[in-house]
This record gives sequence, structure tokens and C-alpha cells, in this order.
Amino acid sequence: MIDIEKYRKKALQILSPIKPADKGTNAVNDFLFSAKRSEASRQLPEYYLIFFLFSDLLNFKNLGRFEKIAWSFPIDYKGKAFLIEHRKFGVGVFIQDEEDQEIAKEIAKKISGAVKSIRPYYDYLAEEAVSNSEFNVINNNRQLFDRFNFLLDFYKTEYQKFIDNKGKTEKKVEKSEFGEFTTITSLDFEFKQRANWLAISCIEAFFSWTEHLFIHLAIIGQNLSDGEKVSELIGAEWKTKFKAAIPIESSKEAESFYNELITVRNQLRNFVAHGAFGKDGNAFRFHSKTGAVPVLMNHKKNKNKFSLHGFLTFKENEVIELIEEFIKFLWSDITAPAMEYTQEYQLPTILTLSANGTYKAACDSMENMRAFADEIMNELENAANMDW
Repeated sequence: MIDIEKYRKKALQILSPIKPADKGTNAVNDFLFSAKRSEASRQLPEYYLIFFLFSDLLNFKNLGRFEKIAWSFPIDYKGKAFLIEHRKFGVGVFIQDEEDQEIAKEIAKKISGAVKSIRPYYDYLAEEAVSNSEFNVINNNRQLFDRFNFLLDFYKTEYQKFIDNKGKTEKKVEKSEFGEFTTITSLDFEFKQRANWLAISCIEAFFSWTEHLFIHLAIIGQNLSDGEKVSELIGAEWKTKFKAAIPIESSKEAESFYNELITVRNQLRNFVAHGAFGKDGNAFRFHSKTGAVPVLMNHKKNKNKFSLHGFLTFKENEVIELIEEFIKFLWSDITAPAMEYTQEYQLPTILTLSANGTYKAACDSMENMRAFADEIMNELENAANMDW
């Protein structure tokens, strides 16, 4: 258990002579409305660190919300009033007149010092929030999906070039010191190789996106609301995340996609994570009377989307088609409303809304989810603009 009193005393010692403003603090009559942002404001730490310092740890008086102001702490510095406020354009030390600029720098320096001195207290607050399931999960689904689509488009372009040039060759007459000679180049080989490389990157991008997506789907669509379990799930394997987001017993289609994708996932990961050697002797050849023979012989192979024959080869088009079919499935099955919220609206996922059943009600239909998501969007926009 953290000794909060210890950090309170430490912070007050560093902040001294800063104290809460009182009746004896000198301020012009309209100070709350005429205060100017000081140049020292740029030296302040993050707004939430300052808020927890003055509000939660030190219990300074917070004047609350005003138009374009999220919170305001009036302070006294050697008998004169200053404001520490979080406004629409950022947190700042607000002063009465220009002659206070140097003092504002001293205040900012003291606040930064106090914040650094109580780092264990911030860790404690974060741990408590997770333990009490009072946090949001940041949403990076759109960016990760856009990366996947970017690579997918490149793959399809190169794969089409391979199809268009399949079987074609190009002859070139070249000269050397020994005379002329003719080279024959397979036109489709280069496009095939590029398509292969791009397919690997595309598939990796797909798994990166779904690693993130499944956490959101589990909270929104499957009522996962325990903060500790969410933290554990984030660190779990892809297959565990899949099952948390899409119960494979929900349909034969879900189970089929799981089995197909986990095969791709395991084989690709084994290739990439083990330096293109695989982990089952894929890259080994043993000596025999008939020459070098793969250690992983055909009779040992199971269902195999990928195979190693000196380099990685696989039926990339089949794997890409599988992935595209799975994405369609996400938008047509029980996950569709949750996909609308997290993928289309790009909203943060809020654990408390899972705990109180709000997400469950919104997931009853796409219409319910869109109405709910619109409401959340409006609230977030108002908060960002500080329109209280």
C-alpha cells in the first residue's frame, strides 16, 4: 500500500510557497475573466498530472468548469493570485499582468518538480483505475486497418501483373568481350516474387490489426468489463483474443474461420519469428543416398498453407481470399454492431459502459448502435471543445 501522506508532504515542500488562494490573496476584481496565459505555460507537464497533483493529492479548491475551461485552481504565490487552468488550447499558468511572467516561470518549475517527485503516486492511481475497471481502451483500429488495405492494394497490383505475364519470356541480346549472347528472362518471376513478399507483409498487417480489434470486440460485444482480465487479454495469444471476441461455438462459420486463420497465424509466425528457419526442422536437409532430403517430409505435414523449400512459399492468393472473407464475416455476424462502433466511428472503448450493460443494449441492432455512437460522438466533441 502506498504512503499517500508521504507524497503529499513531499509535493507541498517542493511547491512552497504555493498554497490555495484565500481571502488575503491579492487579485484584481475581474481576475478570473481577465487572466492572461503566461509564456511559462509551455514548460508545464501534462494537464492530467497537474490535475491529480492539485485535486486528488493536495485537495486544492477547483473552481470547476466554465466556458472553454475544464478546471481551474486559484493559487497564492507570495500573496499574489495566479490561476492554474486547463483551457481549450492547453494547460497554463495564468497571470494578472506582464510583470508576473518571471514568477510564472518559478511556479511552472515548482509544479514540474512536484510532479516528478510523486511518480509512484501516479502509478498507484493508474493501478487503482485498472483494478476498478474505470478506464478506456484507445482505438487504433482505423490506422491499423488502413495499413492492411494499403499493403493489400499493392499485393493485388503485383499479383495481377504476375497473372498477366504468366508464361511470358523476354529475350535480350547482350554483348561481352567474348561476343554476343542471348538471355531469356521469365517475365512473371519478378512479379510473383514481389506478390509473395507483399502478401507476407499484408498478412502480418492483418494479424496486427485483429490483435487490436479483438480486444475492443470482446469488451463491446461480449461484455468483458473486468479491467484485470482486459489487461491479461491484451497480453494473451492471438487465438485467445479471437475466442474472447468471437465465441467459436456461436456458429460453424466462426469455428471454420478460427481453424483456418490459426493455421495461417502459426505457420507465418513460426517463419517470421524464427528467422525464416521455422521451428520443426523446416529448413533442415539430411544426407541420404538420394541426396539432401527435407527433415520435415510430406508424411509429417498437416494442413499447410505455408511450406519451406529453401525459401517461404505459399498459396498467397488463397490466404488473402480467406482474410477478405473473414472481414466480410465480421460485418455480417453478431460482431457487426461492435464493428460499427469501433471501426467506423473509431470511438474509444469504455469499460464502464460494458459493466453497466450499455454496450449490450446498443449491440441489439445496428440502428441502436448508430444512435448510441452518435450520442457518444457528440459528447466527445463537446468535451474536446469544452462546451459544457
